[in-house]
Amino acid sequence: MTEDLRLCFEPDNEPAKLFVTNGVDNFNIAVTGQPAYYPVSYFLKTNDGEILGGLLGMIWGGWLHIKIVWVAEPVRKKGQARRLIAAAEEYARRRGCHGSYLETFSFQARPMYEKLGYRLFGEIADCPPGHTQYFLSKRL
Repeated sequence: MTEDLRLCFEPDNEPAKLFVTNGVDNFNIAVTGQPAYYPVSYFLKTNDGEILGGLLGMIWGGWLHIKIVWVAEPVRKKGQARRLIAAAEEYARRRGCHGSYLETFSFQARPMYEKLGYRLFGEIADCPPGHTQYFLSKRL
């Protein structure tokens, strides 16, 4: 059967990506018995709807995974990222989560995450070259 399979590079094939993602999700649910999944999306918006920041993540298995935190330059250094993270963590607690984790790079916001109680549990040096990728977690 494997001789009949073609390997295809298709970075924009959204239906195929969804099919593969659902396959992994269904496997994970079957093995763990943890079916509850909640997307997490908070945005910072001006009164006229302009988006100046946001946090994207997901909840599954009792953990909040913060995938992306971004705040536009004009509103940085004013506590907006902390507001986003606090809101996501509170939502996660309400959903029964006992922890949160995220990834960041050496040129991003590791010190801020550590001030918020996140602790380093892993890193990859020279990823990307000349920098380090960090993995942090926090008990909620």
